[in-house]
Amino acid sequence: MDGPFETLADATDYLDGLINRERNTDYAYRRLDLKPIDALLDGLGRPDASLSIIHVAGSKGKGSTCLFAEAILSELGERVGTFTSPHLVSWVERFRIEGVPVDASTLIRAVERVRPIVEALRDGPVETRPSFFDATTAVALLLFAEAGVDRVLLEVGLGGRLDSTNAVTPVVTCITSIELEHTDKLGETEEEIAGEKAGILKSGVPAVIGWLRPAAMAVARKTAEAMKAPYVEAAKVLSIGSEEPARFEFEGGTSIEVDMATPGAAARGNAALAIECIRALDVYPANELAAASMRALASCRLPGRMEVLPNDSSVLVDAAHTARSAEALALALASLTPEGFDLLISVSADKQLDAFLSPLIEGADRVWTTRAEPMRSLSADVLAKRVSEVSTAIGRKISVVAIEDPEEASRTARESLVTGHRLVAAGSVYLAGVVRRVLGDEHV
Repeated sequence: MDGPFETLADATDYLDGLINRERNTDYAYRRLDLKPIDALLDGLGRPDASLSIIHVAGSKGKGSTCLFAEAILSELGERVGTFTSPHLVSWVERFRIEGVPVDASTLIRAVERVRPIVEALRDGPVETRPSFFDATTAVALLLFAEAGVDRVLLEVGLGGRLDSTNAVTPVVTCITSIELEHTDKLGETEEEIAGEKAGILKSGVPAVIGWLRPAAMAVARKTAEAMKAPYVEAAKVLSIGSEEPARFEFEGGTSIEVDMATPGAAARGNAALAIECIRALDVYPANELAAASMRALASCRLPGRMEVLPNDSSVLVDAAHTARSAEALALALASLTPEGFDLLISVSADKQLDAFLSPLIEGADRVWTTRAEPMRSLSADVLAKRVSEVSTAIGRKISVVAIEDPEEASRTARESLVTGHRLVAAGSVYLAGVVRRVLGDEHV
């Protein structure tokens, strides 16, 4: 539309329109540098220059790490801005200030501020034409600068080296994990993917590196050393207990024990990385940080991560979408679903499919397949065929039902659930959002 945005839908339709243009021209991911986002931020007066940013990359866990860090920093009295993607239900979820999604009017005004600069750049040289990701990143940084937040948690969208968020100069960087994902864009080995994600490391900026496998860790370590970035490897500086309550022991003798509101080993690992990122700031005494962490983790529930719907305890939603996150989810389900579970899944076409499916199929009583995102997800029929093949390969005979429409699939799977069982939705953030909207409290 040419006139001012009147509703949130107007603003988000504009941003979504940028995605469509990128798809139509095959523009996305083909640029060679960060000139477009830099040009856009320059046009806005570099809102990022005033921000203290913790920049988080990773194949899995980066969003959780940001949200845990947000909760802890808030307990420490900081006003925090958090940018994560994608959203589960509403666009405003991507942009959080003081732990709450921005209101629609605030987001509309920010998109209005960004639009004329985006359009001017799109009419100019191809090398500085902003993408959808550039525009949303610029909106986030503008919102946070205007709100005057004390700290920003900035989640990488894809990869790291060429991601729009990499135009900023952070005070701490973090790489949560490395797995085979987006191999058509990031590389076909963990080493190649690690090289892309380690592209967020900056000279002299402290880095926190999660539990990477040896080949990927070697790349991250080499990059940090080449950049002269002081770094800590989580495996060397902290230990995490395997039982509840969660217990963390950090280098220097600091220990934390807490009953976490978000269950599971993956949540404990991401919480530990969040604490380590805040330790890297080197501004809070150990005892103060420990006390704030215990308070925050005892109450911080992450949407779409091991989330039991508050209005229906028979439905559990988890955005697990990689092989290792599927293994972690399967392990947690052994205690969270003792009487059994049905699995509702949708996965993107670029996933390492068999490695993702196997651990979840082993415990499921029935599998429902669907297509949560029309452009990226596998069709329900194609996914169902592969589920049947994998289940046969691991010696299981399992009922598989394909329903293309994700809303219909969610309702049908829930209505068909045996008393005492749980419906577990996994494989896609988009599916998590659909299930929360269709089966959860509409206000969640």
